[in-house]
Amino acid sequence: MFPAADEYDIDVSVDEAAVDVLLSVTPRDVAAPDELTFSRNVFLPLTTACRYTCGYCTYYDVPGEATLMEPEAIRSVLQTGADAGCTEALFTFGDKPDDRYTAIHDQLDSWGYDSIVDYLYAACEMAIEEGLLPHSNPGDLTQSEFRQLREVNSSMGVMLETTADVDAHAGTRRKTPGQRLNTIRAAGREGVPFTTGLLVGIGESWRDRAESLLAIAEFHERYGHIQEVIVQNVVPNERSSFDQPSVETMRRVVAMARVALPQSVSVQVPPNLSPTRELIGCGVDDLGGVSPVTDDYINPDYAWPALDELREIAADSGLDLYERLPVYDHYLPESIRREEVDPAGRPPESAGGEADGWLSRRIEGALTEQSAAGQGYRRVAGRESPLTTPQ
Repeated sequence: MFPAADEYDIDVSVDEAAVDVLLSVTPRDVAAPDELTFSRNVFLPLTTACRYTCGYCTYYDVPGEATLMEPEAIRSVLQTGADAGCTEALFTFGDKPDDRYTAIHDQLDSWGYDSIVDYLYAACEMAIEEGLLPHSNPGDLTQSEFRQLREVNSSMGVMLETTADVDAHAGTRRKTPGQRLNTIRAAGREGVPFTTGLLVGIGESWRDRAESLLAIAEFHERYGHIQEVIVQNVVPNERSSFDQPSVETMRRVVAMARVALPQSVSVQVPPNLSPTRELIGCGVDDLGGVSPVTDDYINPDYAWPALDELREIAADSGLDLYERLPVYDHYLPESIRREEVDPAGRPPESAGGEADGWLSRRIEGALTEQSAAGQGYRRVAGRESPLTTPQ
């Protein structure tokens, strides 16, 4: 049992033998991937308000300074992303900001929204109208909130970071492992294709890292909803006093992740933050969401690499680079998986009933939009050929 897990009635056990296995893993114990993937996204920081005050985070602004994207601005950014060939609309904001920030709550109320979750729903609908697939990272959510947002998201996510109770989360408004584990479980219960991960270097031990990976693996075994796990190193910034972990530390953690997780779960590192070339041979098979038009608002000092640089990273490792949707192929409804999408980018009618329908309609819109732009389904819907020529 992990710290604060009792508060949420979370039953996640720690297998001591499995911990020992992970602690013995080295990069030599894993194989390099067969290919590398990434998602082309447009990044929308819905608000910079957050109820937490984590010591390493530069994203949140204090009350009185936080911003809230206006609907017109959201629409404009989405259109720019669609014009640039993006398939993913990445929505992110701090946890329950309208609970702490009176101005944010009042602004949402004046626009006719009861909460930031309701506003996110409307923003996701805008993305769908523009032919983009929403992927939302709204922090800790309840199961009912996942049920609501699942209707307008192809996938969602939240970083576990660590199951340890670390000083980096200290303060009067602290983030606890129990809250994050509860969120991951709630997403699983609602069948939401999900991204989570570790933040390495915030005061956790090697055992903490092993236990965090095993907790993620146990939730996936239970619910089958984890599509990728990010192994992200903390980076220096104006608020953080943490040292960036060494390359050898990251190589070992990535290898541990690859051993802890089933092969169907991708291991991802963010290429603007990590020593990516040195990590691919340790089991990394995905480079996450990369935007050609917007900044990484979570880590504004670290620019996204250009697509040509991603190709070079892949080529240096002898791998092909493929673009994927924000939701992985094996989570797609059977009716629109890549082998069933025709070259014009038109998926067949969904035959899977209501469960498939909500996602089918949204992916159909994105594929149709990309096809109309002359980009075809080679990039959008599958791995028919790698990205070997400039887009």
